[in-house]
Amino acid sequence: MKTRPYRPYQGTGRWGSPLLLLGGAVLAASLLFFLLAPFSLQKFAAFPAALGGFLVLYGLTARCSLPTGRLLRRILLGLLALALAAFAALEAVVLLGARTQVATGEAAPEIMVIFGCQVRADGPSELLRDRLDTALDYLEDHPGMTVVVSGGQGPDEPMSEAQAMYDYLTGHGVDGDQIVLEDRSSNTWENIQYTLDLFQSGAVEPTGKILAVSNGFHLSRIRMLWGREWEGTYTLSTLAAPSSHLPSRLSMHLREPLALAKSWLLDR
Repeated sequence: MKTRPYRPYQGTGRWGSPLLLLGGAVLAASLLFFLLAPFSLQKFAAFPAALGGFLVLYGLTARCSLPTGRLLRRILLGLLALALAAFAALEAVVLLGARTQVATGEAAPEIMVIFGCQVRADGPSELLRDRLDTALDYLEDHPGMTVVVSGGQGPDEPMSEAQAMYDYLTGHGVDGDQIVLEDRSSNTWENIQYTLDLFQSGAVEPTGKILAVSNGFHLSRIRMLWGREWEGTYTLSTLAAPSSHLPSRLSMHLREPLALAKSWLLDR
């Protein structure tokens, strides 16, 4: 009987080809979104790009030999499971930190710091208005506080976030003399660094009794970075503003766990 020579299985690639096409299409769409989206939204292209990359890699395993392909698929699925578990853990940290916590008595806050967010042609974005309205509610009962508004001007913003916040607050009755502008920062780490520069320069009273105002999802990162940068003793109170705009709230809860990991690793 004639025997056939042994040939190792190389995989047919039949089920892998559609995944390769789908992954390539997702990557192309991610690139197009990144190129066309406003600057403030470009970062969200990372999510579909990661999905597209995973689909391409998974599809390529169909072209490997049977045992190699099976091993690579297990590795990819294991990495995906780890990534999802890490994301869930970081999201839990974000959610647990999304709370108002204001010290009382001798530790009561003396300086309010409002963290900036996107400014549009018609004024502060929905998230930034939430922060400002929360600050205004607090200032009704504590009218004498010094207020630091922190945020520079992005490439797609008509003015600095600090200036937009100043205009909004003074337009709602806050005395402009009690507001100090920090208009150089472009991210949360710089918000904190440049705000602390104001303390060190004497532009703001050098007190360690601070009230940070931002949307709830942002506060865990603020607490972490403030503790990393501030030297000496301090009391950081927090005001958790709501996120009334549902699309913004959902997108930020996708983004913030990654931002928290990035800040923990790189913002030093």
